[in-house]
Amino acid sequence: MTNLALAFLAAGLGAGLSIIGAALGIGKLAAAAMDATGRQPAAGGDIRTTMIIAAALIEGATLFALVVCILLATKA
Repeated sequence: MTNLALAFLAAGLGAGLSIIGAALGIGKLAAAAMDATGRQPAAGGDIRTTMIIAAALIEGATLFALVVCILLATKA
């Protein structure tokens, strides 16, 4: 395998792992938010706002990881 092929393989694996991590994180976040809303329905608006902010932070970190993977793949 050439260096370029290995770079593309590593970028694909890194992108896949970062997407899987983000999906698991947002899934756990949503489950916890649903559980909290079920326990205290009056705080649903605050819980939803906090959940959306946390999900946006997870998405931002995932986007950064994907950009790093793409940059490393094209640099080789």
